[in-house]
Amino acid sequence: MTMMKRGAGGRMSEESEAGPQRALIVASFVNRVGNGLFNAASILYFTLVVHLPATQVGAGLTIAGLCGLAAGIPAGNLADRYGPRVIWLIAFAVQAVSMAAFVLIDSWLVFVLLATVDRLAATAGGAAGGALIARVSGERPAAFRARLRTFVNLGVVMGTLGAAVALQIDTRAAYTALILANAASFAGAALVVLLGVPAYPPLPRPEQHRRWSVLTDRPYVSFVALYSAMGLQYQTVALLLPIWLSAHTDAPRWTVAAVYAINSGVCVLLQSRLGSKVETLRQGGRAFRLAGLMFLLSCPLMALTADVPAWVAPVLAVLAVALHSLGEVWESSAGYALGFGLAPDHAQGQYQGLLGIGFNAGQALAPLVLTGVVLGLGHTGWLLLGLFFAALGAAATPLVGWAERTRPALSAPDAPAEDSADGSARLSS
Repeated sequence: MTMMKRGAGGRMSEESEAGPQRALIVASFVNRVGNGLFNAASILYFTLVVHLPATQVGAGLTIAGLCGLAAGIPAGNLADRYGPRVIWLIAFAVQAVSMAAFVLIDSWLVFVLLATVDRLAATAGGAAGGALIARVSGERPAAFRARLRTFVNLGVVMGTLGAAVALQIDTRAAYTALILANAASFAGAALVVLLGVPAYPPLPRPEQHRRWSVLTDRPYVSFVALYSAMGLQYQTVALLLPIWLSAHTDAPRWTVAAVYAINSGVCVLLQSRLGSKVETLRQGGRAFRLAGLMFLLSCPLMALTADVPAWVAPVLAVLAVALHSLGEVWESSAGYALGFGLAPDHAQGQYQGLLGIGFNAGQALAPLVLTGVVLGLGHTGWLLLGLFFAALGAAATPLVGWAERTRPALSAPDAPAEDSADGSARLSS
């Protein structure tokens, strides 16, 4: 993040920042537990309980996801103008209501309308939430963001485990409980933020600021494209590898559950340790490059699970996912450092809005790319995917150099080491 200075509208003192940070971590954890509860069972609820055909559910979610992208920059501008907390609270209130209303749907049209409202609010909340993180991050933003993502990952894991109970019960009441619990998580997270996070006033904006100025910031737009494309790596483990293991290998079925557990475990255990070291722009560029190299190693290993005996395939899959998860930690840490660090303090909401749009669009296209191209090419597809990730990672270093040349205030020419652990090359706007 571009660092906010001490004083009016600036960075909090070390003593005063701990409370808001804890509140935001707790709120994010509560919300992600609810997300884990809902996401693990949502498709089954819509198809088995509401009796919507799977194709209609997929089409409805695609429509809702595409419509939701429209809220990113406008919501970010509102967060910059009125303060991020109020926009974040409104977004979560809307999601709490729309999520609870899912228990009442009885037709595809109602499903699409509610899903669209939910996605619009989610995108708005993402933009405002990013700006709020920027204001709460304190004197050591990388360490805070790493802790935050650790608890976010842990929340999703706990929610998913809770959903497993409802899936085993497999009744309408059980699925309804999951949906209402997710709705309650939005309300609970909002309450924690309302009570524990200050209502930061908007930061002063320069005269040249425009509501769409992020679109003219070519280094940042380029970073959004880079980060969104690298986001395919999330679906590589969540979607592509399970399909590959099931259809192209002799690995036992429990291998799919094992790789999910390894992925979550590595991210939870290493995010704080590694992510707290990725502070400056140059550290972010280096972490992005390391992530690409990890993915270059992991993707061919995933492909090789089809060429080994049944007892070797799970071992190879676990090794591949462990490497991939290490890359995910580096990639997410780089995303924080560059996504916040390249954005001016006064326009964090707008910039985070564009970043969310790009990332969500990439996730929407991921199934088509991974199943249509990579699976279609088999082993060659896996190798090309790894090379693609490595190329994206390598592009981060020149992108950071370009960004620094266009943002003289972000450079730290007098720093003795570009990756100083104490933040001597820390950014300021």
